[in-house]
Amino acid sequence: MNKLTDFSQPQRQSLPGIVVMFANTLQKSVRAFWPILLIWIVKIETLNTFFVFGGFIVAILIIAFFSYLQYYFFTFHIDDESNEFVIHKGVLNKTRISIQLHKIQQVNINQSLIQRLVGVYKLEIDTAGSDKKEASISAISHDLATILKERLIHHSQLENSVFLKINQEENEPTSLIKIRLSSLIKIGFTSNYVKSFALLLLFFSTIMENLRQVSDTTQINEDQVTNYLDKLPMLTSITIVIVSIFGLVMVVNLVRTIVKYFNFTIQKSRQAIILTYGLISTKSTLLNPNKVQQIKIIQNYFQKKFNVTTIEINQASSNLEKVKEKDKLQVPGCTDSERDAILSLLYGQLPIKEKLYLPNWRKLAINTFFLMIVPILIVLFLNRKTEFVTWTELYSYVAVFIVFSGLLIWFSYKNYKLFVSNDFIIKQNGAWDIENTIVKPNKIQAITTQQFFWQKVTNIGSVTLSTAGGNISFTTGNYSEIKNLVNYWLFQIENSNKNWM
Repeated sequence: MNKLTDFSQPQRQSLPGIVVMFANTLQKSVRAFWPILLIWIVKIETLNTFFVFGGFIVAILIIAFFSYLQYYFFTFHIDDESNEFVIHKGVLNKTRISIQLHKIQQVNINQSLIQRLVGVYKLEIDTAGSDKKEASISAISHDLATILKERLIHHSQLENSVFLKINQEENEPTSLIKIRLSSLIKIGFTSNYVKSFALLLLFFSTIMENLRQVSDTTQINEDQVTNYLDKLPMLTSITIVIVSIFGLVMVVNLVRTIVKYFNFTIQKSRQAIILTYGLISTKSTLLNPNKVQQIKIIQNYFQKKFNVTTIEINQASSNLEKVKEKDKLQVPGCTDSERDAILSLLYGQLPIKEKLYLPNWRKLAINTFFLMIVPILIVLFLNRKTEFVTWTELYSYVAVFIVFSGLLIWFSYKNYKLFVSNDFIIKQNGAWDIENTIVKPNKIQAITTQQFFWQKVTNIGSVTLSTAGGNISFTTGNYSEIKNLVNYWLFQIENSNKNWM
């Protein structure tokens, strides 16, 4: 048996990983001591050249020696007796990390630019219940990382030699789906507008703040832009501003999507699937379908016309109210056939929308009151006290708000549906981006029903299904139907022999 694949014995990382550790330590040192470095750069003409460069060389040597010690004291192995993955690390403070193999829900293999240059990969291990990665190996060869992640994700009890034989001869990954660049471009142009706008706003605000702190000779005259727009008709000025912002958002969104999800490939290996993607930094994730808690299919009007959709896979999280980002996986730019192939791979069958349940019309009335009428009353009251705009202008703004919010509220109500079948529960919602959240009954961990006292007369109420990947709520529905559904789901859970993890 190859010593390098005998994970029962402590192993070190790949030797070129010292370069990666050196780069990481150097980066952390620069972040920690940047004020001192900035002073050196500003006053370099007044400082002793020998002292500056001598200190720089000494610091580099210390970082290099410390990186070697990090490499030397870092070992990892699989403890077959306790069924744990164990990592020992630390130079001065020794640390032992033990992870139960059955708790591992995801293993990622990433490669940054520096790791790509030296030919190593980073292996990260995720379990439910933590915001951060449970453990990581910064420098490991791709072949060794692939074998190790198979052992970890399947927590096999086989001997290494038997496992290697099976892995090499019978379980070579087979390619299933490759997301085309054209699909990524379509998704980049039709999604994540709010996130991209927030990034743009943060970027430009940071730049402007830094420019204001520079000397007066390099300051930007902000009045030049304002004066230029004032010379144009108001409609033209508004159009230029809106088109410019929208264009920047589209470009940023497109670049982010392509850089992050470039060459997105889905492969099948044993009983797991492998997701590989990334342009600058590549990422390979091994996912066990049995540990998937929820799946969301997200699509808006333009994406439907372009025949692309986004699939979001939610795994177990310690916070049921809000699933953490590390517990989400996204597959962007799927066609209808690719979407069906992925769902069949994860569930073994295609989810079917069978019996339909709709909300009571009072849901539309409640949303209209709180999301349209209340904001309008608040604005009218504030304007009456302060008169921050003229009443003519305010009425124009209110009219636009009524049309815009009215459309969103109406489409949100029309798209709010619950589908129930023997094997699946599908909750549909959304005004623009339509989400279909899919969950299997055996993944349900708790069911909560709610009915306020004023809802008893109209026989309406709500139900919340709690899973390890987040909650699903259906509100303002027929309460008698909800109680029948709850009894049916509880019966399914009690008679199911399937595990939720």
